[in-house]
Formats: sequence, C-alpha cells, structure tokens
Amino acid sequence: MSDRPTPGPPLRLRFPSVAPGVRDFLATEAGSAVFLLAATVIALVWANSPWSDAYEQLWSTTAGVHVGNVGLDLDLHHWVNDAAMAIFFCVVGLEINREVTSGELRDRRTVAVPALGALGGLMVPALIFLAFNGGTDAAQGWGVVMSTDTAFLVGVLALFGPACPDRLRLFLLTLAIVDDIGAITVMAVFYNDGVDLTALAIAGILVVALLVLRWMRVWQLTPYVAVGVLLWLAVNASGVHATLAGVLVGLLLPARPMQREHIEEITHYADHLVEDTTADKEHLTELAARATVPAAERLQRVLHPWSAFVVVPVFGLANAGVLLDGETLRAAATSRLSIGIAVALVVGNAIGITGAATLAIRTGLGELPGRVRYGHLLGGAVLAGIGFTISLFIAELAFEGEMRELAKIGILAGSLVAAVLGTLLLRVLGERLPLCSPDGDEPPPSLPALPWVTASA
Repeated sequence: MSDRPTPGPPLRLRFPSVAPGVRDFLATEAGSAVFLLAATVIALVWANSPWSDAYEQLWSTTAGVHVGNVGLDLDLHHWVNDAAMAIFFCVVGLEINREVTSGELRDRRTVAVPALGALGGLMVPALIFLAFNGGTDAAQGWGVVMSTDTAFLVGVLALFGPACPDRLRLFLLTLAIVDDIGAITVMAVFYNDGVDLTALAIAGILVVALLVLRWMRVWQLTPYVAVGVLLWLAVNASGVHATLAGVLVGLLLPARPMQREHIEEITHYADHLVEDTTADKEHLTELAARATVPAAERLQRVLHPWSAFVVVPVFGLANAGVLLDGETLRAAATSRLSIGIAVALVVGNAIGITGAATLAIRTGLGELPGRVRYGHLLGGAVLAGIGFTISLFIAELAFEGEMRELAKIGILAGSLVAAVLGTLLLRVLGERLPLCSPDGDEPPPSLPALPWVTASA
C-alpha cells in the first residue's frame, strides 16, 4: 500500500549561505521560538488565573540531590535558572567557540559590521536605561537591556522566507553571538552575590583541568562533561552565577577534529587486531570515525535540542508568569523602570546597532554583501530589541519583589514592540532603501544561493 500524500508542502526555511552546522542551529532556534512563545503565554495565563497560587507553589517547591551527608537543595525556580540554564549557556559557548574557530568570526571584514553593531546594541540601550533610572535603586538593572533573544529573532526572520536576504540572517546571527559574549561578561562581573575565594580557586583549578584535557587532545566527551559538572558545583558555591560554568565548558571544548595522524593510529591499530577480537576492532573503528568530529560539535548536537525545546521553554514558563492586574499595569505605565527598559530595548538597539553598523560600512572596516539594504539593517536592528531570555535572567539577578515584576513587564512590552515594529519595518522599508554595499545587487560568486532547506521548525 502506498503512503498517503501529505496535505500540502512541508514548512520550508531558507537559511544563509553558511556551513550546514549553522543552518541546523538556525532551524533549531526557529522551532524553539514557537515553544518559548507557547510557554510564555501559558505562564502569563496561569499567573493571572484563579490558580495563580499553584504557579507560585510549584516553582517554590524544594528538591535536592544528596550523596551521604553531602547534598544540594534548591527550589524548582533555582534549579531551572541555575542548573538547567547552564545547558543553555553551554550551547551559547559552543556556538561562539565554533564560530571563532571555523566559522564567520574568523574573517575580520565579515565580523566587523555585526561586531561593531553588537557593541552599539550593548552600549546605547544601557545608556538610555540609565538616562531613565540613573541615581535610583533601579540603576543596577542596566544589564537587563543588553541582550538579544536569538530564538525569537530567528523565529521572526523565518516568517519572511526568501524575502529576507541570506546575509541579513547571517549578520543578525553573528551580532547575537557577539552580543551574548558581552551580556555573559556583564552578568559574570556585575551580577554576583559576593565571592567565596576557596570555591573560586577550586573552579580555577577545574578550568585548568579542561585546558589540560584540550592540550592532551582528549577527544572523548566523558572527561569534559565530568569536569564540567564539578565546575558547576564549584562556581555555584563561589557566589558567581553557576551558569558561567556552562559558558566556560562550551568555550574550552576542542572545536577542531583530531589531527589526521592520531586518527590513523587508531585505525591502524584496529586493522591489525587478531580475528578473535572482532568486536574490539569494530569498536575502535567506530571510535576513529567519531574522533573525526570535534568534541564541541558532538556535544552541541546532543545539548542544543534539549536547550531549545526543553530548557528555554521551561525557563520561560518559570519566569514569565507576571501578574497583570489593573494596579500592576498602572504602576508599570508610570514606572521609570518599566518604561526605561522598553524604550532602551526598542530605541536603543535601533540607534546603537544601525548607527555602529553603518559607521563600519561607511569607513570601510567591513561590508554586508548580497542584497542587504539599509531598510533591512534598520528592521533587523529593531528586531534585535527582542531581549527576552537573558533579559529576564538578568532581571532575576538584579531585582527583587515589585521591582522585579516591573522589570519583567518592561521586558515583555519592549520585546513585543520590537517584534511587531521590526517586522513592519522589514515589510515596508526592506526593499526601498539603498543597498548597504554598492556592488550588492547580486551575491558574490563565492557565496551561491543555497537551495531551500526543509526544517523541523
């Protein structure tokens, strides 16, 4: 019996002219945006329903892990924010590692425009936020407006299909990566609860252990994962936010495959095993094949789907449940904190990213080849104001009580406005403003347009 025909073509997304690994990353992020949006809506509805007490009770429930007399007890909210989100930040670190080692961040001219754009998108929003809140208790939250949510950004761009130039997607992905580097640095340096020097010293020793494993060309994942778990425990005890351990593991894993001579040694040994050890020979041959894939790439293949479809949506469910009654909304409408965050996310990114990227293009520091126009650049810069995941994360670190709720409302409002306004700008101005590069009517010969890629998003 023949298979029944599917009712219509599959959902197709066109991704940048880059490596397949980056296209896979984008496809996963696009699908993650759907799950994250659904989790956010559920959290908001739940927190404002007659069952809102159950929402608070769920995330305040304590759970622990104990081995003998040693154990760790956290409520579910902190298990999500401190432990599960370490997986998310590890994936971010792995992506940065890959791009620096073998991706777009190797080419100075390719990375110059998004890197300077990201710096503008870090500095200008923070300055606008401080213009609203400088000299007040809310000033400590300036880091809230310094991040772009990659999942939502890629999800919105996926709606445009081929109408969105490939190089604009690549520009925004690279910008988000550089932006994450800045946001993670700010989080590690400025948002901690005091430092335990003994635990921090142990964490430093474990970082050295990761470097030694990398220097010894250890390609198996198990040693890195084991040291990574110990590193998380040490960083968690040190007072620095525990998710930094995930970033460090992602950055320090080998992103290049084993050298050919080492792989040949394993294969040669496997070929000369006696016939009665066939199982061992097959195992070594399998290991030799696995060693050709960098450890960082193998770990990312395992963790990225869990991060995109489990960790990030659960984080949204745990943190987006903001009370939206009349009194809270009236307070937010006149709150310098809420307004400052919303304006900084939308206006700050629009001015900072567009201005800095345009400066890089006009001064010849870099270029945006292909069909990217200034209308695309402006619309993409506004979309970069979707600062959902890491913004909520830093708000949890920077504020407590009512200020935290007002900050979350500002993040939700600013991210929503950025998504809608950025989409409209891309639709209206995308093809009407001049090209960013004078010779950008056609993609360069070395960057042929890729065929449509079927995505799972």
